[in-house]
Amino acid sequence: MHHPSMCDRVACLIERPLRLVIPDRANICAAAENLSCVARKPLAVLVSRGETVGTSVRKRAPVSKPAETDLYAPVKTWLEGLGYEVKAEVGAADVVALRDGDDVPVIVELKAGFSLTLLQQAVARQAISDLVYVAVPHWSGKPGWRAFKGNVGLCKRLGLGVVSVRLKDGFVQVHADPGPFQPRKSKVKTGRLLSEFARREGDPNTGGTNGKLVTAYRQDAEKLRAYLTEHGPSRGAEVAKATGVEKATNMMAINHYGWFERVERGVYDLTEEGRSV
Repeated sequence: MHHPSMCDRVACLIERPLRLVIPDRANICAAAENLSCVARKPLAVLVSRGETVGTSVRKRAPVSKPAETDLYAPVKTWLEGLGYEVKAEVGAADVVALRDGDDVPVIVELKAGFSLTLLQQAVARQAISDLVYVAVPHWSGKPGWRAFKGNVGLCKRLGLGVVSVRLKDGFVQVHADPGPFQPRKSKVKTGRLLSEFARREGDPNTGGTNGKLVTAYRQDAEKLRAYLTEHGPSRGAEVAKATGVEKATNMMAINHYGWFERVERGVYDLTEEGRSV
């Protein structure tokens, strides 16, 4: 019996016609359309929708916001440690605490974050007691601390106490106690405000503007620029006398707007930027 050799098998394969499997035309069109749709979508859109681009993309689980009820147990433990008997949801108050012999209750309003509603509720409780606190979760990060600090200042002005609750371990921190608030005046800030008001000529700005403002300093700088445009390089003392800007030399030396340059000792001229303004 003749057994085909390896050469015979290879020759047989070569002689056979090559069969190509051609996909159905409809399948080709559908695949092309799908690829076209993916190409037209921005990657950020695909990722946000959880669609796949070569590899699977998982949607990130939303971060759950703490509930007001999560604050109650730590606040209650804190007050009980100070000798208070604590009860929740008494009348309109979230938390009411009272010690033996006291006739003024401590009231705490719980919220998942600072809001106008929280402040309104806390101020309304001041009709019942002078000892009203607001309790919110501990802040997160530097931006959170800046916002929290600003809200603490507002609560102080309203005579409200403020506590924060660190939910991971229940630590309660007191940031302000209730009481009358007497704002401290800053003579420096008051002086700067009055000086700016007196030096500014006219009313060149619109209230509520966000952007470039015309200050008294800029008005003085424009006077110096106008003088140098007309007279060329000049001594600082001459510019100060002619424009009425007492600190002309100092302003040109500092060159805040990039308009001035010193050409020799005590003498200033305009830069190219100053000429093009």
